[in-house]
Amino acid sequence: MIDPRRLRILRAVADHRTVTAAAAALYLTPSAVSQQLAALEQETGHTLLNRSGRGVTLTSAGEILLNHANEVLAQLERAEAELAAYAAGTGGEVVVAAFATGIAEVLAPAIARLAGSHPGIRVRVRDAEGDASLPMVLDGEADLAVAVEYRGAPRDGDPRLARVPLYAEPFDAVLPTGHPLSVSPTVAVAELADCDWIAPYPGNPCHDMVALACELAGFSPRVLHSSDDFRAAVALAGAGAGVALVPRSALSGMELKDVVVRPVSGPGAYRRVFAATRRGAEAHPLVRPVLEALAASAA
Repeated sequence: MIDPRRLRILRAVADHRTVTAAAAALYLTPSAVSQQLAALEQETGHTLLNRSGRGVTLTSAGEILLNHANEVLAQLERAEAELAAYAAGTGGEVVVAAFATGIAEVLAPAIARLAGSHPGIRVRVRDAEGDASLPMVLDGEADLAVAVEYRGAPRDGDPRLARVPLYAEPFDAVLPTGHPLSVSPTVAVAELADCDWIAPYPGNPCHDMVALACELAGFSPRVLHSSDDFRAAVALAGAGAGVALVPRSALSGMELKDVVVRPVSGPGAYRRVFAATRRGAEAHPLVRPVLEALAASAA
């Protein structure tokens, strides 16, 4: 008999690629994770992991078991949801991990909606970059994520996650006052090919969006300045240090001193925002109203 708790450990190791990182995510010691994986290999009669230095990858048998683990764990989430519904659970806490502008755009309005429609649901917010919230959900640190599409993100249809699309947000070009393109009503990304750039650090989903927009326009941006803070990017642009692409919601309420903001034309200059929870948990009587409130706020 395969212990489903060990399947959760196998999935964490597959997600994090090291025993140490998986142990940290699961609040276990590395030795405990290794012991549970060894027991799982004994239960199945197969070697499940290839170990190379500090990293691990799944064997073919491990990949087969992981596919079944995703189905089993999703079914367990559904069972918990149905039991919670049976118990008429109308009150409790839901932890939502979201990036800053996602909090402002949809999560805060959703919390206000829930205060009227489901006063027993308490939402606890965890500020997390768009690429950090999904691992928090998969590791059980959060119940829901408000996240953005980025290279390497779990795709739509991933067996571990249930997703609800929320909104697509354009990027605007932030140019120094007096820039030759500042007189244009819109700016094509290709027109910025010869400029110095201000961009988020690699690993930030917005960095991926900027890189993709430039790639589709046929060039690689000459990034001279890096910051994950959009206010800093705008300030640098205002000082004439370069140009930037910034999500429109991040510019809302910001002092736009010495810069000109123009809509961007061309493909790729936008980000798609979605909500996600562990597959099977979307029907939980506490999670479902939060998903519905997020969708209503986005609409």
